[in-house]
Amino acid sequence: MTPLNFSFYLAFMLGLMGLTFHRTHLLSALICLEGMMLSLYIALAVWSTQFESMLTILSPMILLTLSACGAGVGLSILVATNRTHGNDLMQNFNLLQC
Repeated sequence: MTPLNFSFYLAFMLGLMGLTFHRTHLLSALICLEGMMLSLYIALAVWSTQFESMLTILSPMILLTLSACGAGVGLSILVATNRTHGNDLMQNFNLLQC
């Protein structure tokens, strides 16, 4: 495993560990998810430049677009829960209630 691949793997695993251990606030969970997506994006961009193929050039852009859409949805959920609950604590959410 090259040091570059190890750093991408380590960045993704740090984001995953942060998501696992720091789930008290919704904002911290969203930041960990964005870190994971950013490490995947950079790894996919480096991988596509190594192959120098036109088919793999669009993959990082598609991942970045989907990540931006997910971040927008996550932030809109954060704003909606702050308006209804007054904070972003994950323990206050009841997912079974409409």
